[in-house]
Amino acid sequence: MADQFEDKVPPSDAKGFNPGLIVLIVVVGLLLLFLVGNYALYVYAQRTLPPKKKKPVSKKKLKKERLKQGVSAPGE
Repeated sequence: MADQFEDKVPPSDAKGFNPGLIVLIVVVGLLLLFLVGNYALYVYAQRTLPPKKKKPVSKKKLKKERLKQGVSAPGE
């Protein structure tokens, strides 16, 4: 009776894609798409956005910097 079913079972070397390989290719493709998209947005932002404004330096910091350089602060 076992001989009847042996002919109907397909061999384990059936041609086709390995499901693990398909998942790996999809995940790597999505990761690459994400990284390339982020880089493209970064380059676009660098070209189109104005440069960031610098914060104004406080008078206290200016005074400290001048004292470090050996220049006396005005009014002293």
